[in-house]
Amino acid sequence: MRILVVEDEKSIAAFLARGLKEEKFAVDVAYDGEEGMYLAQINSYDVMIFDIMLPKKDGVAMCRELRAKKINTPILMLTARNAVEDKINGLNSGADDYLTKPFSFGELLARVRVLLKRPTDNKTSVLKVEDLELNQLTFEVKRGRKPLKLNAKEYMLLQYLMLNAGHVISRTMISEHVWNEEFDSMTNVIDVYIAYLRRKIDRSFKKKLIRTIRGAGYMLGNPQ
Repeated sequence: MRILVVEDEKSIAAFLARGLKEEKFAVDVAYDGEEGMYLAQINSYDVMIFDIMLPKKDGVAMCRELRAKKINTPILMLTARNAVEDKINGLNSGADDYLTKPFSFGELLARVRVLLKRPTDNKTSVLKVEDLELNQLTFEVKRGRKPLKLNAKEYMLLQYLMLNAGHVISRTMISEHVWNEEFDSMTNVIDVYIAYLRRKIDRSFKKKLIRTIRGAGYMLGNPQ
């Protein structure tokens, strides 16, 4: 599952991103409303989490614009305000749920999981590339009829590659989406995990799916 977090307080954004990634979600983060709107329109998300008070464009305006564009992804609003009229304003803009700061990560996660159960037009639970399948609801991965056992980080890396199948994904992009903001760019950990995936996904199969693009990064499947 892929989640967009739009939060201008970087410490909170980092806290949410880290926690969601630990729960095997792919996470994109934006720090203002304009950047958030851009990401929300070019990518497919399963849930979007917006702070209401954002620079450049607030969360309520973002929500109204996305709903006007027929983007029906579930939206969870975050705010430090707790007045009833603020909650009503957020929900009337098209948000699906509302959470007042401060909150526990457990409560936010529970609300996200409830939103994930709601049917949406743009939600895809199973990702497929050739004969490789990843079920985002059950976390099951298989190639052909063979189940594949991945650890949490391998799963997140594969999910990100599959969400961007046919496109070159740089090491920087992988570090931002799969590892946290403290990632050391000088290590070879990404190459190590790509090697782990290759052993599990490609080694026993004639057709290899994970490609190294020299000087650019990695690609899953054929170019689009």
